[in-house]
Amino acid sequence: MNERGWMDLSGKNAVVTGGSRGVGRATALLLARAGANVGISYRSRSQDAESVVAESRAVGVDAWAEQGDLAERSAVERLFHRAGEEFDGLDIVVVNHGIWPVAEVSLEEMDDDQWRRTLQVNLDSAFFVAREAARRLRDHGRIVFVGSTAGQRGEAFHGDYAATKGALISLVKGFCVELAPRDITVNCVAPGWIDTEMAAPALGGEARARVEAGIPLGRVATAEDVAGPIVFLCTPLARHITGEVLNVNGGAVLVG
Repeated sequence: MNERGWMDLSGKNAVVTGGSRGVGRATALLLARAGANVGISYRSRSQDAESVVAESRAVGVDAWAEQGDLAERSAVERLFHRAGEEFDGLDIVVVNHGIWPVAEVSLEEMDDDQWRRTLQVNLDSAFFVAREAARRLRDHGRIVFVGSTAGQRGEAFHGDYAATKGALISLVKGFCVELAPRDITVNCVAPGWIDTEMAAPALGGEARARVEAGIPLGRVATAEDVAGPIVFLCTPLARHITGEVLNVNGGAVLVG
């Protein structure tokens, strides 16, 4: 065992989607600290993406960023083509990107555009990434999807988001069986509330206190709280875990 201990991923190559901020950023940086080379995708925030690349390189690993809207199949193909050029093989794929429309909209009032856009960004793109990952991952690889507690218990007035996250869980359950003969594990980490830019509008003012009152641990998770379990699932410690949903919510699903 070297100085990284049981979290050693030296020599592994990883792709993290949505890696320029929030959970994706925290995951990419933790993978880098564990010794993995890291490529990230991002949609528009080039300065944030380059910051992740610079911080990753500073700990001695190779790192790069590829821009694109992963709701478009061609952008996913470019991402994995870049991975093929940068890496001598691919070992880890973290499917983290997605959107959560902030406005509360009932299903009866939701228009077709919102429904289809959420499915394109959160589900179609996940399928595109999963398909390319299956084609390109080396044997003994790891795939981790970032889901949500909403995918397990639903979320009123955010039915489009909850539907996509529920579908991801079903995708994981079948996909892991397909890839098991190659010793590739497929799992899902399902966070509750996270203190990120995406959730900030919903956690402003008194709303944060109400949210935290419903979490037994009494606080909203940080991005790092979620990144740790994601990276754990990429290590040899988790080699016999596949098809699982790892909840990271401070116990929120147990009350209320």
